[in-house]
Amino acid sequence: MSAKTVLPAVAMTAVSMVLTLAVVVMWLGTAVPWPVALVVGLGIDGGWLATLAYERRLAAQGDHNRAVTAVGWSFGILAAAVLVAHALTADESAAAWLAVAWLPIAAKALWLVHGLWERTTLTPLALDAIRGIQQEARDEAAVARARLRAEAATEETRLTAVTAAGARVARVQARTAQALSSAWSTLETARAGEETGRALTSVTARVTPGVTSRWELPVWGPSEPLTSRSLETAPALTDEALDVIVEEIRNSETPALSYREMAARFRAAGHSASEVRLRSAWKRVA
Repeated sequence: MSAKTVLPAVAMTAVSMVLTLAVVVMWLGTAVPWPVALVVGLGIDGGWLATLAYERRLAAQGDHNRAVTAVGWSFGILAAAVLVAHALTADESAAAWLAVAWLPIAAKALWLVHGLWERTTLTPLALDAIRGIQQEARDEAAVARARLRAEAATEETRLTAVTAAGARVARVQARTAQALSSAWSTLETARAGEETGRALTSVTARVTPGVTSRWELPVWGPSEPLTSRSLETAPALTDEALDVIVEEIRNSETPALSYREMAARFRAAGHSASEVRLRSAWKRVA
């Protein structure tokens, strides 16, 4: 995997070194002997290669030295400056030489990218673990989204059903209220009518001689509950009185009545007693 970054860096470095050596020999060869120009070019390329090799050694050990990095960038800038100076002083093809003057800086940048790649590279096992974690997270997110969509659809269906049922109830109540209102209006019209009023008065029982009761409409609306019972509860029978009644009912026929028959006639006669007391009286009498 590191070949993706190291091969472009190596190729760019080789092209930059060859180009720098050729420019130094051609440019300085006119002013000094060509062996001297060759030594200057090899010195620039050699210094660059030496610092690059040392940087790669430190990177392999997980270390970093700012001074070595600064020296390497200095050689790269020097090589680029030589190319730019040659392009500016060249009589012919100055634009072409100036266009390739950035190659030393580009080579250093590619080595920087390769170093960052190496510092962030992971083993296949770690990459597989990361992919598994990401896939698990995607699966959980998909399940959560599906659950939310299903719950939203269910809630929407429930709300729709409740709203429809409420609307039906409201329509039924409206129709009922309309029917009651119409019936009440009919009753009120009948009561207020002159002929109808006399007919209803003629069938009403007289309360006081010479006065007839007025027929009134029944009360339609909320009514107040009774605060007390209108009829008082009959007093409870004593054991002696209960025994006498049970004895009379039991012996009212021959042969004597059974308990079920006696109890039924006891209730039918209007008497009141709990089942426990009634059975106890039966046992005492029988």
